[in-house]
Amino acid sequence: MSVQVDPAVHGAFDFAELERLGLDPDAVLDFSVNSNPFGPAPLVREAIRSTPLERYPDRESIALRRALSKQLDVLPEQILAGNGAAELIQLTAFACLQQGEHALVVGPTFGEYERCIWLAGGILHHWRAVPENGFIPDLEEIEKTLTARKMRLAFICNPNNPTGQVIPLQAVEKWSRTFPDTLFVVDEAYLAFVPGMYSVVSLHRKNILILRSMTKDYALAGLRLGYAVGDENVIAALADLRPAWNVNALAQAAGLAALQDETCLSDGLRKLQSEKEALVSGLKELGYEPVPSQTHYFLLPVEEGARFRRKLLKKGILVRDCASFGLPSFIRIATRTSEENARLLHAMGEMRS
Repeated sequence: MSVQVDPAVHGAFDFAELERLGLDPDAVLDFSVNSNPFGPAPLVREAIRSTPLERYPDRESIALRRALSKQLDVLPEQILAGNGAAELIQLTAFACLQQGEHALVVGPTFGEYERCIWLAGGILHHWRAVPENGFIPDLEEIEKTLTARKMRLAFICNPNNPTGQVIPLQAVEKWSRTFPDTLFVVDEAYLAFVPGMYSVVSLHRKNILILRSMTKDYALAGLRLGYAVGDENVIAALADLRPAWNVNALAQAAGLAALQDETCLSDGLRKLQSEKEALVSGLKELGYEPVPSQTHYFLLPVEEGARFRRKLLKKGILVRDCASFGLPSFIRIATRTSEENARLLHAMGEMRS
């Protein structure tokens, strides 16, 4: 029997929409995505230029996995490369969730978790942070939700998208010990954007699976590249379900090159933190009230997110309407360069006048 599940809503350009509105994608500033706005390291572009296109890619992404294993201090067998984190989320749901089993999503958060639970035939449970508390997770309430029902999977985006809030490492470790039959899927796609934040990789727990997206911090969105880190048996189960050649040669080469230039990444992320502070200050001067976050992206309350988005898009600026997160009166803004942030502030200032 087929399952009818609506697709998840994402940020980034909808090229059909831009064409319909007569907008040139090259002339639109995209504040709707949370990627590093400074682009990939020069080594990445060099690696792409020198990658042979006539040869099939390595099915196992061996060189990339070996490089990641050194960086993360885990075995290569504990790593699986994927076509972005979205593929890895789907593989996890199908490999680790049986029909009728229960799964928790800590929200409001990325829509692919919910979608993949439904696709796998799981029973979905939510715990949601609320705007009245600044979207800060209530750790005791989350634990109560885990206690109330035997969860096979628990999806935790940490730092969370779209709120930019963080669940402490100690809390995840406690939950993993208290609920040993639950696989905690911790999506750390935005970890690098929080200075000093530690990864749950360091816990070395068999019932924690970590997902990473190199499309975000290393600015490889056009190539689609992510990886999972976890127990060898869990990784093997995911690998059994992936399609052949799921990571293309350009993505593998780019990932390897990006890992060789950590200075470029750290310099860009440091600059991004400074730009975020300036952007938030500018918005407050205009009378807006950005919700505090620990990342370079943040929520902003407006009367109606969809209408606000449409008005800005007519000015050549795209922000994320948060209705799909269950937050119709919010938009999400991701910090960009100082010049681009200035254009956003100018446009939003005009909307205030």
